[in-house]
Amino acid sequence: MENSAPVSAVNANRLFYGSCFALITTALSFSIRAGILPELGEELSLTAEQLGYINSMWFLGFPISMVIGGLIYHKVGGKIIMQFAFFAHAVGIIMTIYSGSYVGLLISTLLIGIGNGCTEAACNPMIADAYEGSRMSKMMNRFHMWFPGGIVIGSLVSNFMTKAGMSWESQIWVIMVPTLIYAYLFFAQPWPKAKVQEAATLGGNLKAMISPLFLFMVACMALTAISEFGPQQWVSLILSKSGANPMVILALVTGLMAVARYFGGEMVHKFDQTGVLLGSAVLATIGVYLFSTQTGTMAYVAAIFFALGIAYFWPNMIGFIADKIPKSGALGMSILGAVGMFSSSIFQPIIGGWIDSDKAEAAAQGLTGDELELVAGQATLGTMVLFPGILIVLFTILYFWVKNRKADPAVAA
Repeated sequence: MENSAPVSAVNANRLFYGSCFALITTALSFSIRAGILPELGEELSLTAEQLGYINSMWFLGFPISMVIGGLIYHKVGGKIIMQFAFFAHAVGIIMTIYSGSYVGLLISTLLIGIGNGCTEAACNPMIADAYEGSRMSKMMNRFHMWFPGGIVIGSLVSNFMTKAGMSWESQIWVIMVPTLIYAYLFFAQPWPKAKVQEAATLGGNLKAMISPLFLFMVACMALTAISEFGPQQWVSLILSKSGANPMVILALVTGLMAVARYFGGEMVHKFDQTGVLLGSAVLATIGVYLFSTQTGTMAYVAAIFFALGIAYFWPNMIGFIADKIPKSGALGMSILGAVGMFSSSIFQPIIGGWIDSDKAEAAAQGLTGDELELVAGQATLGTMVLFPGILIVLFTILYFWVKNRKADPAVAA
């Protein structure tokens, strides 16, 4: 692998900090772009449907580059992948500002999504190779804390700049700041070699990925991702009629997620990934159930349970693969992340259909206005309890499976 080195020769902390700023870039591209969408649509006379297609490019580029990055990680190295991520981010940001057209925004958003996927494809395996044991779990959680943490930062920055009368273009320029920082931190740095030799070969990756444990985790990942992104995408719309402030709910959820992930390493050290994932599924189920039944102040209590539940899903699913199925390598981690994104994309219109159906049912009962919106929305959230509810069963199975399982050379170290 080009420019790879033994772990002892790698400046792991500098690479880690670079990874964090790259993930902040991803988070800012998510939150700031969302904040400027109304202004962007008005200035360029774009319909809601066109804005929706622009947003979809962000989710499309992400899994595509994750899978490709995972396939080539051990051939070209994480350094090359992150150089391409910088190119995609920088060009995407500049195109967003200067394209001035619908097609230009589609392309620029796709490029930013590709850069975001490259970040996951390169940085997850780097952290897995640069750190050992419980420290790896700790650093994986602290890396992933910067997605919700970056969303909080981006939301506050966008809100402040909008109120200050600053243009949407100036807000997009803010995304370039962490982009330039991560490029500097990664510059001329060697990346660690794979700790497990088979992890650096496609044959070794594929053999590990057809194991029952990996396939089981793929199914779980589809459910953990939609348990996180499903309610999160729709809860603001649903709760806007409940007496709770949707933006406060969003800030509470993302803020608590960032704090929880900061301490994620200690949780994994005490309970292992399997115990953490099982506990997360229980808390997430309670949170979504409370969202579906409570209004007003209790919605904030629901947000606390929900945030603490979903906080550990993504980093510890990736960490589980790195720790328990290391031979799947960078490709295994990338495939798992891509499944999560594809799952989120596939389920979004399904959830939308549930909302439409629940609205029709509420209207048939004679409900109108805000009452109709709230009753229908909470009915949909009630259906979404199924996602984390199923995970309680699956992660219980996983907990005892891993606990009682002897080391299997096909899936273990």
